[in-house]
This record gives sequence, structure tokens and C-alpha cells, in this order.
Amino acid sequence: MRRTAIVTLLAVAAVSLSSCGETASDGVTDPTVASAAHRGNANARIRVGFVTNCAVEFWAVAEVGAQAAAKANDVDVLVRMPPKATTEEQKRYLEDLVSTGVSGIAISPIDPDNMTSLLDGVAEHCNLITHDSDAPMSKRLCYIGVENYEAGRLCGQLLEEAMPDGGPIVIIVGTLDQDNARHRRQGVIDQLLGREPDASRFDAIDAVLKNDKWDIRATSTDGMKAPKCKEVVQAWLARWSDLKGMVGLFAYEPPVILDAVREAGRLEQIKIVGFDEDDRTLLGIKEGHIHGTVVQNPYEYGRQSVELLAKLAREPDAKKRKALLPESGVIVIPARQIRKDNVDAFRIDLNKKLGR
Repeated sequence: MRRTAIVTLLAVAAVSLSSCGETASDGVTDPTVASAAHRGNANARIRVGFVTNCAVEFWAVAEVGAQAAAKANDVDVLVRMPPKATTEEQKRYLEDLVSTGVSGIAISPIDPDNMTSLLDGVAEHCNLITHDSDAPMSKRLCYIGVENYEAGRLCGQLLEEAMPDGGPIVIIVGTLDQDNARHRRQGVIDQLLGREPDASRFDAIDAVLKNDKWDIRATSTDGMKAPKCKEVVQAWLARWSDLKGMVGLFAYEPPVILDAVREAGRLEQIKIVGFDEDDRTLLGIKEGHIHGTVVQNPYEYGRQSVELLAKLAREPDAKKRKALLPESGVIVIPARQIRKDNVDAFRIDLNKKLGR
């Protein structure tokens, strides 16, 4: 299909990005059956796309995994990292990748609720899977990543270890538009408040969240921008002299929290728990200034995404293609807790993957 036609189709599909969140779902073919357009010439070299939701070290690890899988499966992978972390940037990358004739795309959608029609439009032209953050209402073939609600509960457990007596805490997260962010936050809240697991629960950002042990005073978003994160944390530190804990749920946030707390001279007072494996977070754990972090496995996100897309591209039989996909629609990559006792081993393995 010519580029102009593809871009027009995606532009129409993307109207929902600016329209009150409405999505369209009609006219979409069975995503488990590859069309000739998906596979292209049988002798042509397979190319797939891997799209992230921003450009941070977390995704550098994923790119290493994606490139390793590309080499092992004899395909080319085009990695795209939006520096400004916007849906418009992701839309532009999707348009470019589809127009080049990739056989499949793996994406971590920034705003899955409002990107459904856009993603469905992409799924009309190539195999589409999600990683890191899901878009379960879209026509994606499957999701690869952690169960973010359970990962959030693991994060809550780390806070319980760091603060056995409980106390007032705050949570900062890049955005609550993403499926993964909402579930992580809710997992932390439910763990601390002693609730039964329920991944469908969502507490409003202004809800009163406390019991006789924990006081979750605030959740703020920072637009996935480190400077904004620091402004929010500094405002909290100025407002509440009795804060005991802070949680950062995106990779860049724990180091920013640590910097702000250190500058305020409150390292001994405030326990910090994070998410993901930013090297500064790992160093903070080693030095004893951050209690722990919950890590995903971005290397496997990249590796397994590219491997699956390569297999789908090469399989012409619809039934066999379907067998390549999990019945649940999810490939779970387990999350782990990193503390001072295992941070060195984790860093050695991570540096090996990154060739450092």
C-alpha cells in the first residue's frame, strides 16, 4: 500500500485521540490470520518495529534484547523511542513503520484508552502486539510484560519492610493514562491498606486513602518529565514535615526523589521505594539510601517481542499462527524485588547485557 493511503487510514483511525476517548471497532479483520501484505514477498527480508513510550535507560536494555532476537531470528528490527513521550510522536512512528512495510510492530502505548482506533488501524496492516503497557481493548494479538497490579503489590511489600510501623507516604507516577501505571499504583495502595487483590479496582487520585497504619496522602503525575517530578517532590517536602515514605513508579523517578530528599537533608527520615532498574536507583540501593525497587525485565520485552513477531511473519498457516499466541492473550514476564542483598548480582547481570 502506498504511504499516502496508509497515513490517511491511520489519521482517520487516530481521530479518537482528540475526541472524548471514543473508539471505533468495526471492519477489523481477524488479527491471527496474516495477509499477503503482512508477509510480503517470501524472499524479502523480514523487518519489524519496536516502539517505546519514552527514551530512558530502561528502554536501552529493551533495545539490546530486541537486537539480540533480531540477530537470532535473522530479521531486522527498527527501534523507535519518542523523546517527548507523546501520543502524537507514537502515531508518527507507527505511520512511518507501517509505510515501510514492516510485518509487525510491538508498542508500549502511552494512552491506550484513546489510542484504540489508531492501534486497530495498524493491526489491519501488520501483526500488532503490546509490551510493558497493554491496550486490552485494541486488536493487538497479545501483551508481553509483567502483571503490573501484582508488581505494584510487590512495591508495597518493599515499603512495608522499610516502614514496619507505617506512616504518611506519597506516590508519584509519570502518567495515569497508561494501563501499567494505573495498575502499579493500585497494587501499592491495596497492599498497604490490606485489601483483597482486585486488579480492576481504581482509587481516584483525590480519594482519602488511609487506615490505622498508613496514610497515603497524595498521588501526583509528572507528565513523564524528570524536572516536573522534582518540583512535585520538593513541594511535598516543603508541605509535610512528617512524611516518612516516597514511592516513584517510573524508572526516572526514584533517582529524582533521592536527589530532592538528599538536598532537603531528610535521608534519615524518608524511606524511598522505586520501580525499574535505573543505574542511579541501583546505586542508591547499594548505598542504603533507597530501600528497594521492583524490576521488570526490559531485555525480555525486547527479545520476546521481536522473536514472536518474526515467527508470526514466517508462518503462513492461520491455525499454526494462532498456536503461537497465548490463549490468555498475555505472556507474563515476572517482576522481581531488588534490595541491598541482591543488588550487586543484579547490576553485574544488567551490565553484562548492556556490554558495560
